[in-house]
Amino acid sequence: MSKSAGASPMVKHQCDICIVGNGAVGKAAALGLAQAGLRVILLGMTATAAAATPDSWDTRVYALNHVARSLLSSIKVWDALDAARVAAVDGMSIKGGTDRNTGSLAFDAYSARVDALAWIIEDRNLNQALDAALKFASNLRVINGRVQSMQIDAAAATVQLESGEAISAALIIGADGAQSWVRSQCGIGIDYRSYKQRGVVANFSCERPHHGIAHQWFTETEGIVALLPLPGQRVSLVWSAPEALALTLLEEPLSQLAARLSHLAGDELGELQPLQPEQVQAFPLSLLKPHALVAPRVALIGDAGHVVHPLAGHGMNLGFGDVAALIQVLAERGAHRDCGDEHLLARYARSRKEEILLMQMTTDGLERLFGFDFGPARLLRNMGLNLLDKIPVLKRQLMAHALGRTTE
Repeated sequence: MSKSAGASPMVKHQCDICIVGNGAVGKAAALGLAQAGLRVILLGMTATAAAATPDSWDTRVYALNHVARSLLSSIKVWDALDAARVAAVDGMSIKGGTDRNTGSLAFDAYSARVDALAWIIEDRNLNQALDAALKFASNLRVINGRVQSMQIDAAAATVQLESGEAISAALIIGADGAQSWVRSQCGIGIDYRSYKQRGVVANFSCERPHHGIAHQWFTETEGIVALLPLPGQRVSLVWSAPEALALTLLEEPLSQLAARLSHLAGDELGELQPLQPEQVQAFPLSLLKPHALVAPRVALIGDAGHVVHPLAGHGMNLGFGDVAALIQVLAERGAHRDCGDEHLLARYARSRKEEILLMQMTTDGLERLFGFDFGPARLLRNMGLNLLDKIPVLKRQLMAHALGRTTE
């Protein structure tokens, strides 16, 4: 991190909090903190792309849990979503392989005593609702620009833009993703591991109703396949595939990918067909663990603070959990502390440590366990899934964690 040296740049903007990063997590943080009465600048926002056609479906979707829904409701965004494009997850079916004798585990909203286990929401739908809310938010400015340098001293944090403008704030929030510039400026090291996989995503229509069930198969050699419910008889694919297979899936016709999935999910969903216009994308999968979540006058949220395997679908939920925790800590700070107070930042980091660590260990452990292709290991995995499915207490604990709630 660069320190103050010589003449400081002319400060044109002053605020309590400057958020660097224009993704959904950064936008939610900007809205929540501004609504808490803080002066906020969101740096780097760009408009969300419009749909290719009115009927097209975004290939990037999120399975948002109850913590995420509560946060979005509190900042008046949940009800602004296009509800016709949101699908409730009423149940989950998990299988330890692809044959009929494999182990299985099932969850349902009724047993969890909730209206839904999660909600599947397109990236575009979420960001358009956030963008609309930003336009009407008080105490909030959006500045387009690229950061060039950051200076920290006892009184404030200052970021200078390539345009020559500068922003002075009590707290800088890094919401700028896995390759976080803010994190690197703070000198926060990371532990990184590539899974040598890509997340292949695409959307399909299905012959049979999905009944709000999310399906997931832990295959022996082809990675982890998830089909998530979309409104109507549609599903969204998230296939955590080994690199070589991922390249094959991207190069072959989407109809061939549909045929692969139809064979896998035939009993549950019948024949699958690509949605029009046909789209398939892929992104690399990795585990990223920064050595700290905070630094002097800096807090990290979202992928800047943690990246996990998508097999549990909780990456975005962790980010929204960060936002909710930071809003609460800053709202309770008292009149004598500014937003960058080291004790407040330490409290935020402590509040997030357990959940982040547990999700990192769970997703990484499951990926290693099911990635181990050995006969006796497969047998033990299947036995474990079948046993867990028959123990209600453990199932309730797993569901509570997935929902973002404590067990009763």
